[in-house]
Amino acid sequence: MSSGEFLKIEPLELKFPFELKRQICCSIHLSNNTEEHVAFKVKMTNPKKYCVPLNTGIVLPRSTSDVIVRIQAQKEAPSDMQCKDKFLRQSVVATPGVAAKDITQEMFNKEEGRVVDECKLKVIYLPPAQPPSPVAEGSEEGSSPKESMKDNGHQNGSEAKPVISKLMAEKAAPLQQSIKLRQELELVKRDMTRSRRCGVSFILIVVVGFLGILLGYILKKS
Repeated sequence: MSSGEFLKIEPLELKFPFELKRQICCSIHLSNNTEEHVAFKVKMTNPKKYCVPLNTGIVLPRSTSDVIVRIQAQKEAPSDMQCKDKFLRQSVVATPGVAAKDITQEMFNKEEGRVVDECKLKVIYLPPAQPPSPVAEGSEEGSSPKESMKDNGHQNGSEAKPVISKLMAEKAAPLQQSIKLRQELELVKRDMTRSRRCGVSFILIVVVGFLGILLGYILKKS
């Protein structure tokens, strides 16, 4: 098997969106399209600046594996955002049953009869994403949905106030008429009571007067 056919690696450039005082990660995707067990090792030119938690491992036949690369928080940005750091991925055919803990540096030594596949990866710093530009206030196209909803709600509320007042007035009118009718009935009842009382007093006066006249006539005759 010729060199370069053990593991397929993506991407070939490690791109980090650079930000000061913040750890940034990216991943390397390894694909084993062979029928062999393949051991790999990831090396770096600046180990103090980068961290690869699992820099060695075994990729089983017809399977894949991901390697996480983390850049430590930086206090200063490089000039012109240029980076000369590089990574090296090595891979060799391993004996079936070999575990990741059994991988040694000697397995990647270039000796006669041993093929060591190597692939270099460049590091690229990307500028941080710029925040969206603020929208000028007062522009019709830039008005937010919340402001539009608020304006529509205020307008609808102003239009609804006369309708609500009218409905409340119509609802209160029958109640006022009912109260007025009750008051008029009370006045009629009072007038009728007074009239009855006055009628009874007049009849009583007439009867008493008639009895007085009759009594005086009888006394004169006697």
